[in-house]
Amino acid sequence: MKRLYIFILILFSSNIAKSQSLYFPPLLGNNWDSTLPSNLNYCQDRIDSLYNYLATKNTKSFILLKNGKRVLEKYFGTYTRDSIFYWASAGKSLASFITGIAQEKGFININNPVSQYLGAGWTNAPLVKENLIQVKDLLKMTSGLDDTPPLPCDNEDTAKACLYYQADAGTRWAYHTGAYRHVQALVSSAVGQSYNIITTNWIKSKIGMGGLWSQQVYYSKARDMDIFGLLTLNKGIWNTDTLMKDTAYYNVMIKPAQSFNKAYGYLWWLNGQSDFMTPISQIVFQGSLMPNAPSDMFCALGKDDQKIYIVPSQNIVIVRQGNSAGGFNLAASAFDNVLWNYINQLTCSTSNYAKSPNTENEFQVFPNPVENRLSITNANGTIRIFNGLNQLVHIEQVSESKTDIDFSKFDKGLYFIEYIGQDQNKIRRRIIKN
Repeated sequence: MKRLYIFILILFSSNIAKSQSLYFPPLLGNNWDSTLPSNLNYCQDRIDSLYNYLATKNTKSFILLKNGKRVLEKYFGTYTRDSIFYWASAGKSLASFITGIAQEKGFININNPVSQYLGAGWTNAPLVKENLIQVKDLLKMTSGLDDTPPLPCDNEDTAKACLYYQADAGTRWAYHTGAYRHVQALVSSAVGQSYNIITTNWIKSKIGMGGLWSQQVYYSKARDMDIFGLLTLNKGIWNTDTLMKDTAYYNVMIKPAQSFNKAYGYLWWLNGQSDFMTPISQIVFQGSLMPNAPSDMFCALGKDDQKIYIVPSQNIVIVRQGNSAGGFNLAASAFDNVLWNYINQLTCSTSNYAKSPNTENEFQVFPNPVENRLSITNANGTIRIFNGLNQLVHIEQVSESKTDIDFSKFDKGLYFIEYIGQDQNKIRRRIIKN
């Protein structure tokens, strides 16, 4: 008994110590302490290169926090600190957090059927199949409902007529926004309040976060995304206020929640897993979701490359808002890996500066998506092209400053372009063939 008490005391003390090592901005006003980039040994020319790259990729805002303090904060064009933009599917991760609090407060149990909160007949599935769908299936994307329903329905429709049975709940992973959105509906039904009021009372008012839900999509300033990221980095604790006391839920939320897509928890994307799946696909791809990013990173990802990256090992939160950076961007996109190459190279290192080529300048492929011809620049080595099943479909040696590859002979779909340089290092890009 004494040993158990000591263990609990140590665990509690370590959590308090971590919370105290993080800075939390005040609940009111725009004051937010910052750290000079030079304190982290960031080189100004590399920061400039990062900003130039972001500018070319339709970025509106970019913020990097270290230990809760602002290190980099940049707004592009007419977008400002007070501008508001949508989170797209990154808001799913906020909804996951709210669901955990709803369970903690006793309003719901994620192991219960969804119909217990929404009533029978909320889907177009046979009642016996509908009753198999538990709340946690909506969080895990394992509802078994058809994620590509027939027209005029689409993946985001929540109407009963658009929620078709395809497989038993828990037997298939498929990214289905229309099914997920019933998480918001059932929490509101169980609590008896609107989702905006719930979000304000349980989260926003306690951490100084702005924004609101509109048609089940969240809108806010860039700093509000960072505030939520900081809260989640600190395991649901804001300064000394514990918003999420259910540590079991938190731990499952940011870990593989099912066996089909190891890169997915409870509405959070997970890096560093052995394989992953992507939306609107049943293909399992080998390797990490974002190879250039830290393996312990988990993230909220939304359409048009809305990003909240959270890296516990480095106490880092990164936010990016903007229009699409191009490429396959329903979850992780080609943009993520290149962006992380820039982030990884922010630190000055006089010993290897000349040896650290800028990946984006060294090897480029465009346009993406491609229709007829794919151009490759600054490549001197081997180009290999794999289809969505990871089957090799093309290989050639290149040594020109620019090489064109005929893509008209390939079927529409997802492809991977792999470049092996003279140093035998490999770089991969995702390409969509229209």
